Amino acid sequence: MLITIKRFFYLLLIAICSPNIYANNYTLEPVHTQILFFCDHLGFSKSQGEFLKFEGTFSFDPNQPESSSAEVIIHTASIDMDDQKWNDHMKNQDFFDVDKFPTMTFTSTEVESVSPGIMNLHGNLTMLDQTHPVSLKVTHNKSGVHPFSGDYIAGFSASTTIKRSTYGMTYGLPALGDEVEIRLEVEGIKTQ
Repeated sequence: MLITIKRFFYLLLIAICSPNIYANNYTLEPVHTQILFFCDHLGFSKSQGEFLKFEGTFSFDPNQPESSSAEVIIHTASIDMDDQKWNDHMKNQDFFDVDKFPTMTFTSTEVESVSPGIMNLHGNLTMLDQTHPVSLKVTHNKSGVHPFSGDYIAGFSASTTIKRSTYGMTYGLPALGDEVEIRLEVEGIKTQ
């Protein structure tokens, strides 16, 4: 018991004296991370799709969010529109041309703190071999030890809107929407 108490005070001392102790690196946890998008379908609805295969890493320090960064690779052939015929169309040359462009990437360039727990994540999105800047509004939902796995988790919600025509994806315009709303629900597992 005495050893446990000494260890507790030792760890507490480290936490107090180390302002960057919360700076950690994370790997995306695929089961609880969703990459969703919504686009106008002929004015009738906002059709929703998602990408099921991706990998990525990020660093995050809640005390210094400006020092955070992120990098994500999305496999375009993993697109899912809940319909096989629609999936096949989204994979062909009209949209993502997955045989020629099997991935798209996001790499952060800057994090801007807006208010506690709210950030603007600026970076470059590469899709169809074209790279353009995008900015996401990010909310830090929670960080802590997962009650079941014991892993240390950081969770976020993020959103942005892009124009697909900026990347050369012009099929169906203007009947099919140009603006694409992107929503991310992210959980990352601490790696160090």
